Amino acid sequence: MKPTFPASYSTLCPDALAELLVNVYPLDDVQCKFLTRGVGDTYLADTRQGRFVLRVYRTSHRHLSHVQAEVALLLALKAAAVSVSWPVADRTGETIQAIDAIEGVRYAVLFSYAPGESVRMPDNHQLYLLGREMARFHQVSSTIKLPDERWCFDFNTTFTEPLKTLQDRFSDNPDVYDWLQRAAHMVEKKLAAIDRSALSTGYCHFDFLPKNMHFERDRVTFFDFDFMGYGWLVYDFASFWQHLAIEVYAGRLTPQACEKAYAGFLAGYREHRSISEEELALVPYLAIGFWLFYMAFHTTHDQFYSFTQPAQLKVYTSFLKHLTETYWDQQPV
Repeated sequence: MKPTFPASYSTLCPDALAELLVNVYPLDDVQCKFLTRGVGDTYLADTRQGRFVLRVYRTSHRHLSHVQAEVALLLALKAAAVSVSWPVADRTGETIQAIDAIEGVRYAVLFSYAPGESVRMPDNHQLYLLGREMARFHQVSSTIKLPDERWCFDFNTTFTEPLKTLQDRFSDNPDVYDWLQRAAHMVEKKLAAIDRSALSTGYCHFDFLPKNMHFERDRVTFFDFDFMGYGWLVYDFASFWQHLAIEVYAGRLTPQACEKAYAGFLAGYREHRSISEEELALVPYLAIGFWLFYMAFHTTHDQFYSFTQPAQLKVYTSFLKHLTETYWDQQPV
């Protein structure tokens, strides 16, 4: 028999995954549909018992310990009645499946379906719900310690290391790379001027964008915790705030409407958990680190090859310059 040619990545057959779900979970009449490719592959599973989402991770980016930590956090959030999409247990009580793919073992988790739909620009009530539920998430994530491996978010992992990774990508634009370095230096100075031990810490979602939450009536449900890690909780504020800043930058939102939206979100958060003005003042600065982190991540993932090309990097850095010019107390020289 001719051996199977090796592969570094494969897309698993939806029909075969449907059969796996029938065999392993108490589900009937399962139909799987491929949805999207990211750090892992996401499938929609329609069954007689309801709708679910199956995530198949890429082992080149998420080891078993990473998946175990994500599952542990989500189960803790579910136990605390935080509104999240949670891992569903199979007939034996396991939540992680090992699949023998062409490239080797891949891990899969079946998640409950988040009801509702994504909203690019939430209304006032939805912003309040978002702030409230983020606060409830932080109440849990700041008080638990996960037993399994996960990365940390700090200045080194969101500024220093990403800039090293990105240096070659700016070989034709050294002036832009120098500007990014100066911006990072100013953020470092900003952090040095405060008591960093007073910053709230815990497990961050680190991707609080509208695509990762569904709204339905008086409920918001969070999902896609694939990038969760331990760090300053204000990073989660930065991820959502920069989304509002993009809406302003694109002309879809006025600066005044942006301020009102952010204030409504903060009002919902502060009704359930405190956040200091000193922490909030860091948001426009740490938003640069949010972008640098993901820009560097794009270089490690074949799906995002187009995002690392000079024309796209120019789009990104133009927005980052806009952030510093518009929202920083002082801009990099």
